[in-house]
Amino acid sequence: MKLTTKFNLILIFVLAISYVLCAYFSYNILQKNAKREVVKHAGMMLEAALAIRGYTVSEIRPLLAEQMQEKFLPQSVPAYAATQSFNTLREKHPQYSYKEATLNPTNLRNRATDWETDIIQEFSNNKSRKEVTGIRQTPTGPVLFLARPIQIKKEGCLVCHSTVNRAPATLIDKYGQSNGFGWKLNEIVGAQLVTVPMSVPIQKANEAFVTFMLLLVGVFLFILIVLNIMLKQIIIKPIMRMAVAANQISVGKLDTPEFDESGKDEVAILSASFNRMRRSLQKAIQMLQQRAVK
Repeated sequence: MKLTTKFNLILIFVLAISYVLCAYFSYNILQKNAKREVVKHAGMMLEAALAIRGYTVSEIRPLLAEQMQEKFLPQSVPAYAATQSFNTLREKHPQYSYKEATLNPTNLRNRATDWETDIIQEFSNNKSRKEVTGIRQTPTGPVLFLARPIQIKKEGCLVCHSTVNRAPATLIDKYGQSNGFGWKLNEIVGAQLVTVPMSVPIQKANEAFVTFMLLLVGVFLFILIVLNIMLKQIIIKPIMRMAVAANQISVGKLDTPEFDESGKDEVAILSASFNRMRRSLQKAIQMLQQRAVK
């Protein structure tokens, strides 16, 4: 087996192991980064929903105060405004969903499901916790969710949710008096939830992974070609010239030129050793020839 073949086999083996390790670590890193990026976007959407809620309370509700005396307008409700704004956003980003899940909502469309209730209870049991993220399995595949608590921090919120007697008559006429009451100040009544199918971050991570691995294949091929060229020029060719010279000397051709000994690498050392051996052999042959003449 030639030296070049042995070198290539060893190099390919090393590169193959490196490729597998790079694939393993890069895949996991890309998956985590994709998930982190989606959670970041979901957090920004929750912040936007909070801003819409605050704007509704401070700017919209006062403008609708007189009309609310005759007819209840859901546009004055922060949760309604945030949900409707998010529904508009979903027209361009249908993979995202938003819900203000509540244990005892006025509007039954906001009632928490079983898994949403568990998240709300987690916030209630640990009020220092400000965020929960996780992955849940659904019939359409795994879903990533980001949740933040809904806590009653303003007395104004209790006008519609403390007791039936205190609530506006127009609200009672629209939603009835069975739901959405009994809330208390500083109580955690629900959770803001943004959900995203895991297929979205997984797809992004897989696309980046495939691109990275193809680039890595190109880099490895470039390294393989360059190293083979360097091996041939720096090692193989000098060794082959020495082999040819050795064959010529072995058949008595002592006029073979010496090799260049410049440099301090192993090939230069080998050239110097070969030259010394050639000179010693030449002197030995000359001495034998002189004795034979005598």
